[in-house]
Amino acid sequence: MRAMSQNSSSDGSGKSAGFFGRLRKKLSGGKGLSLTFSLTGHKLDAELEEELETQLLLADVGIEATDRIISGLRRKIGGKSIKNDDDIRNALRELLTEILAPHAQPLEIPATPRPYLILVVGVNGSGKTTTIGKLAKKLTNQGLSVMLAAGDTFRAAAVEQLQAWGERNNIPVIAQQSGADPAAVVYDAFEAAKARGIDVILADTAGRLQNKSGLMDELAKVVRVAARLDPDAPHERMLVLDSSQGQNAVNQAVEFHQAIGLTGITITKLDGGGKGGVLLSIAEKLDVPFRYIGVGEAIDDMGVFNAEQYAAALIEPLADEST
Repeated sequence: MRAMSQNSSSDGSGKSAGFFGRLRKKLSGGKGLSLTFSLTGHKLDAELEEELETQLLLADVGIEATDRIISGLRRKIGGKSIKNDDDIRNALRELLTEILAPHAQPLEIPATPRPYLILVVGVNGSGKTTTIGKLAKKLTNQGLSVMLAAGDTFRAAAVEQLQAWGERNNIPVIAQQSGADPAAVVYDAFEAAKARGIDVILADTAGRLQNKSGLMDELAKVVRVAARLDPDAPHERMLVLDSSQGQNAVNQAVEFHQAIGLTGITITKLDGGGKGGVLLSIAEKLDVPFRYIGVGEAIDDMGVFNAEQYAAALIEPLADEST
């Protein structure tokens, strides 16, 4: 099977513009980075900086990223009078893109190894299982064969949901009885995929709080077992984050990265009140690629992360709010 890759400006379906148009609308509905006043005629003084800091923090941008953005605005605008609001919006867009661009790395499935194991982790309610279903569909559309591993053995509904995705997309699902060892499920799936010549395994895991050491240790065990089958496995360790969790999502990313060494992050529920700035905060703390963003339940509501388009979607509400 040839290597598969995705361009960061597309979601794999040729509908990038439509997807990011929806993203702008969703972030606008959640206010995104909103300004409630006109900047025209103002100078970037201490008072205006404080107001901008407040708006950035309210959008979940985080302290470190906010400080970097304000410092960047000082360099670009200084004490000059702002001729129109577009000046500062353009400067903000450039600064946001500068922070996000190093993390815009689409998920690529190389020609080897086979099977390629993607371990999907996250807390309860983050959207792991739905993300797996969407990603499975995208990968099969690219010509890759996929198998699902129901590693969330503690929630019966999770297994049923994964099996429903498998039936819908004609994808095999490896599952065991409730309460089974998740590492054993992943082991069985790996062996089955190898025997059947499957390209990619998408392995679900039980939702867990990042501050529960026992659950995180169990996840580390899954990683160790996978490594016995292939020293480089899991080949992708993807964290799914709920954007509406704000700075708690940042804490989750840090804890999961410390536990298993993340190789990718997907953020979901930008249609559910998430401000979107949380990725800027994560970008300042972790050197981990951003893979996908989700704005709804439909297959087409998950797109490949693109730094420039994401920054533009964050800034777009500024134009709406200041007119």
